[in-house]
Amino acid sequence: MRILVVEDDLDLRESLAEGLTLEGYLVDTAERGDEADLMLFDVDYDLVVLDLNLPGLDGMEVLQRLRGYDKQTNVLILSVRADLEDKTAGLDEGANDYMTKPFHFDEFLARVRALLRRCTVQERRVLTCGAITMDTASRQVCAGGRPITLTAKKTALLEYLLVHPGETISQARLIEHIWGEEIDEFSNSVQVHISTLRRKLRAALGRDPIRTRIGAGYCLEEE
Repeated sequence: MRILVVEDDLDLRESLAEGLTLEGYLVDTAERGDEADLMLFDVDYDLVVLDLNLPGLDGMEVLQRLRGYDKQTNVLILSVRADLEDKTAGLDEGANDYMTKPFHFDEFLARVRALLRRCTVQERRVLTCGAITMDTASRQVCAGGRPITLTAKKTALLEYLLVHPGETISQARLIEHIWGEEIDEFSNSVQVHISTLRRKLRAALGRDPIRTRIGAGYCLEEE
């Protein structure tokens, strides 16, 4: 899952990015509202964490512009503006959630997970596809009732496939949402990670649940 953190406070911006990265998310950051506006137009994010008091463009303006062409991307406002009027305005303009500063990071993570689950019809904490399950809070993965150990990147890869069960996901889309600018479209990192993930799942399930569709991408199938 790819998240954009828009925050002008350097320490908080870096702290949020580090914490989200440790949870296995791909994180981009922006300091200014106008910078975030350009990034949102160019990149398909799964979630935007948005401060309101920003240089360049105010956070509310960024939200309004985003909602002008994108009604789907989840937005979590993170702001010192604690008045009811500000919260109501943010939600009315299209934000999905609103948190005031200061906040507890554990609560912030819980709200992030809740918003990201809205990407799929499965709005529970545990994602499932057939005999594969993932607890999005603990990051624990089970296949056929057996826990399996995965690296953070492979966990993120499996999570994205679980969020889109039965859908063919292209390599370019996986790179955009999981690797970002870490690799280019000609890298074999996706194939390598898919191959390792397959071996782990096959060992637990006795079958390969990931189908390769030549020229199209990968699909996680229930049967």
